Amino acid sequence: MTKNYRAIEGIMQGAPFHMVGDGFRVSNYFPGGNDLRQRFSPFVLMDYGAPFEFPPTAEAKGVGAHPHRGFETVTIAYQGYVEHHDSAGNHGIIGPGDVQWMTAGSGVLHKEYQEKAFSRRGGVMQMIQLWVNLPQAHKMTEPGYQELLAAQMGRTELDNGGGQVRIVAGEYNGVRGPAKTFTPVHLFDIAFNKGGAARFSLPAAFNTGFLVLRGEVKVNEERKASENDFVLFANTEGEISVEALSEDALILVLSGEPINEPMVQHGPFVMNNEREIVQAFSDFRSGKFGNFDF
Repeated sequence: MTKNYRAIEGIMQGAPFHMVGDGFRVSNYFPGGNDLRQRFSPFVLMDYGAPFEFPPTAEAKGVGAHPHRGFETVTIAYQGYVEHHDSAGNHGIIGPGDVQWMTAGSGVLHKEYQEKAFSRRGGVMQMIQLWVNLPQAHKMTEPGYQELLAAQMGRTELDNGGGQVRIVAGEYNGVRGPAKTFTPVHLFDIAFNKGGAARFSLPAAFNTGFLVLRGEVKVNEERKASENDFVLFANTEGEISVEALSEDALILVLSGEPINEPMVQHGPFVMNNEREIVQAFSDFRSGKFGNFDF
């Protein structure tokens, strides 16, 4: 009997690595490497900072204060420590296993940089940043901040000692993650032991894919995906099967209900039309996002 697997639409790589500010070396998978902004709604952007060793420095390296409106930024730390401040008064430091989920909403200024002690001693940084769109009804919601620490994550074991699933948002096999989202989103990673396998189903209408963060895996018993590959699934019914082909493989799964509304992204703003983009720039220039003294 042939298993009903969800069809693989493609396996893709990100754009060449580049620096964001002076503290984050990333590959942009979308929209720069592959323009999936409409195809992969509600996810607008994915920057992946693969493991990279930064030398010790007395300066806090990162990105200075800049504005956002109309979406959420989600930063997942795997190695290294990232510090955050914003004009709404939020401050946090995330390290391995932690997630920072910032709702820009109506508008906020924030800065993100390597945590000072980490910068002084140097070390390996590995992180991901996602931009998650907000529906029109919530684009102008009050800015918010969720600091989701490793100990808060939902966790469940794979069968036969095959590894562990860590759930940030949504659920996996009935285990829920701690993040609060405005639209349905499933965000979880799976750390495999060699030979470990995971099988799961997500709604066919949800845009779904995963990034291989480490090692090599076999997808749906047919295709291999290697480190830094992004696997995009078609919107078809069916189960997803992932089997580790190497020791200690790790994938991050993204799945979300599409926001079926017009979307315009311009720089740091994601709105529904050009007029709202123009208004966002005007509001930023007039100080409505707060001042830079934070």
